[in-house]
Amino acid sequence: MIPTKISVIVPIYGIEKYLPQCIESILEQSFKEFELILVNDGSPDNCPTICDNYARKDSRIKVIHKKNGGLLSARKAGLKVAQGTYIANVDGDDWVDKFYLDTLYKLAKTNDADLTVTGHFREFNGKIETMKPSNPGFYMEEDVLADIIPNAIFNGSFCEHGMTTYVWNKLFKKELLEKVLFEVPNDILMGEDAAITYSYLALSKRVVISKIPLYYYRQRHDSIVKSIENPKKEYYRLGLLMNHLKQKLSSVLDEKALTTQLNYYLYSQLLVRSGGLIQIDSAKDLFNPFSNVDKGSRIVVYSSGSFGQHILSTNLKTNYFKIVKWVDVDFHDLRIGDSSVQPISSVNEEDFDYLIIATINPSTYQLIKNELLLMGIHDDHIAKFKTNETEISNLLNLMGFDKDFLFHKNIKELN
Repeated sequence: MIPTKISVIVPIYGIEKYLPQCIESILEQSFKEFELILVNDGSPDNCPTICDNYARKDSRIKVIHKKNGGLLSARKAGLKVAQGTYIANVDGDDWVDKFYLDTLYKLAKTNDADLTVTGHFREFNGKIETMKPSNPGFYMEEDVLADIIPNAIFNGSFCEHGMTTYVWNKLFKKELLEKVLFEVPNDILMGEDAAITYSYLALSKRVVISKIPLYYYRQRHDSIVKSIENPKKEYYRLGLLMNHLKQKLSSVLDEKALTTQLNYYLYSQLLVRSGGLIQIDSAKDLFNPFSNVDKGSRIVVYSSGSFGQHILSTNLKTNYFKIVKWVDVDFHDLRIGDSSVQPISSVNEEDFDYLIIATINPSTYQLIKNELLLMGIHDDHIAKFKTNETEISNLLNLMGFDKDFLFHKNIKELN
């Protein structure tokens, strides 16, 4: 019998279209000493049958059928039955390179690493983009404490992580992950991976980071979250995440540095989820995060991803901006209200006051901005985010977040 060195946990819900490719990519690994744990989280489609059919064909597969409880509960259910020394996580609508496990295992064993991190591919509409960590290398405990943890959530550039939140481009030691995962509250329904990754990082003494891309992350139109229906409920959930991270990282970061990291992280999540215009108290009381961009301005929105979609959806409700065009280099058939995605060549500067680049990633923002400048869009017509920490801290306080990032304002409205 082949020993189990790695347990691969796959949480599954509503992804029958993609699940076979995911499972087959794992079964075809060059590395053979693994088990595959498929966690059916009460999926209402044909996923349970797909799981059972594969399990009948391959003895390396375990299937767990459970009531729907969310991503965290599925990851916990898989970890409870895992037999491997290491844990890998794969989302059921993604797939992996043939050498995914082999590379992760060699990196971990060679460096005796508590945490192993690699690059990944992002697939969107058939186009694949390579994403690589900016800080490859091996880090001993003192370097983890001095260099990795202080920049993990916020690396000094607006809303950019020093380490990605994802669990799927990482390999964890089971004995350490058990100390982390079961303490993450199931009530955290936003940023679940961040709650795991950064809490685990606080316990890691040896970290190896590689630029090798091995994981294919499928960014789907149908998985992009909808606009906020109950803002206070989402603020509450985000507060739970930030409060958990504050508790887990307080032993390895001083309070000022930790507060700064969480201030920017929370702000970035609020921006994306709210479509830019953050509701402070009532629907009429909005915080506009774009410097010098006034209400009623003629706006072009660049990006049809999650943030771009939220800007369009939010503006339908608030009518805060006059959106004259919606563009993306990867334009495709997508419509919100009267706007549909157009190619960037359709933009004429005389038609708008400001262009909003709908990304909170500064590297992506700068790349897009450089392309727009080459196409004749002037720098002063490209919107910039408000990033002053004092202003952000005051905003969070006005919204109802306390010093521990818990959201209390009008708490009765959450039910």
